[in-house]
Amino acid sequence: MFELDFFKFSIAAFCAFLLGVSKSGIKGIAALIVTGFALVYSAKTSTGILMPLLLVGDIFAVVYYKRHVQWSYIIKLMPWMVLGVLAGVVGGSYISDDLFKFGMAGIILFSVVQMYYWENKKNKTVPTHWSFGSSMGILAGFTTMVGNLAGAFSNIYFLAMRLPKNTFIGTAAWLFFIINTFKLPFHIWSWETINQSSILKSLELVPFVILGLFVGVYLVKNINDEGYRKLILLFTALGGVAILFN
Repeated sequence: MFELDFFKFSIAAFCAFLLGVSKSGIKGIAALIVTGFALVYSAKTSTGILMPLLLVGDIFAVVYYKRHVQWSYIIKLMPWMVLGVLAGVVGGSYISDDLFKFGMAGIILFSVVQMYYWENKKNKTVPTHWSFGSSMGILAGFTTMVGNLAGAFSNIYFLAMRLPKNTFIGTAAWLFFIINTFKLPFHIWSWETINQSSILKSLELVPFVILGLFVGVYLVKNINDEGYRKLILLFTALGGVAILFN
């Protein structure tokens, strides 16, 4: 695997830092991270370098927010996410970059507009029909396998369920720790994006992830629930736009 010059390594290091910030609770910036890694390493190669870094962040998050997990939401989403991951393994290579890019950006931005409507209407009921959770789960599973972009759809789901800040973070942490562990064998033996060279590249970036984790925890502590919800909506929308330029 090629060596990076200082400029490209700086981009990768900054994206690793953002990954840590994201995993510690500041959700919605996954598309920016994925875009940066794809620019530095190329799209498919970057997914293998990202996976170990995602798991480092996941392990920190499940330990730090372990008291706040709501397993009922994970149980509802997990089967649909697994189905989406399997669809991504089989069908991901047949979808063109342009179709994936415009399709995902369109769905994310439409969902954010819908969420903004729900946030501002007087009746604060949450979606209860099974089709909402299943569609968000399948989209999350498919996009996390193909491009590590599941965060947008899980954000929309958890915001729609009106979870408090820490419950949102703790539940999402366990959900992605489980699903990323499930994805790992496919990256190693099916796509072969994780290998000795990619592991070495990942290890170079772990310190930046750890720094981002602590910065993210500090930021989360200083944002109230209402401000947190608005921030996640904003970042998710920006992430949808960022996909268009990936």
